[in-house]
Amino acid sequence: MSSAAIETVFGSLDKYSKGSVEIISGQASHYAFSNIFEVAEKSLPYEKVIVGLNLGYVIETLRAEGQSPWYTSAHDEFAIVMDGEVRVDFLKLDAPLKDGEGTRLAGEVPAGKPMGYVLLKRGHQCLLPVGTAYRFEASRPGVILQQTIKGPLSVEKWADICFK
Repeated sequence: MSSAAIETVFGSLDKYSKGSVEIISGQASHYAFSNIFEVAEKSLPYEKVIVGLNLGYVIETLRAEGQSPWYTSAHDEFAIVMDGEVRVDFLKLDAPLKDGEGTRLAGEVPAGKPMGYVLLKRGHQCLLPVGTAYRFEASRPGVILQQTIKGPLSVEKWADICFK
């Protein structure tokens, strides 16, 4: 029994390949396939572009570059850094958001108590907890995947980002 050597190649904002899809049944137009690095490369800093749907949840790709606005949500969210280093600052809000779906802007200077920060590198994940405001900061361009619920800041670009 022989085993072929398989090399794992990690993509980045600076170096990625588009990839392809092999359709087993159905039509290519019934499938969504996009490259998160390509999506981030063509996005504005912290534009929340939906790249995946799972029941009521979405996966968004964000181009991390510079400092983001403060965000909040009425539910927990998660962020995974796929490329680069991203600092996430947290505030415990004095008046947390009580309802609504998806990420919301928290205001220029949200009222709350600083909770600290986490520094995420490639593959690191953090919880963006309910009742807090958070902002991202990256000294060089990077890529974040964020799991949340579709909201007013979520952007759909299916015609532009899907494999054709």
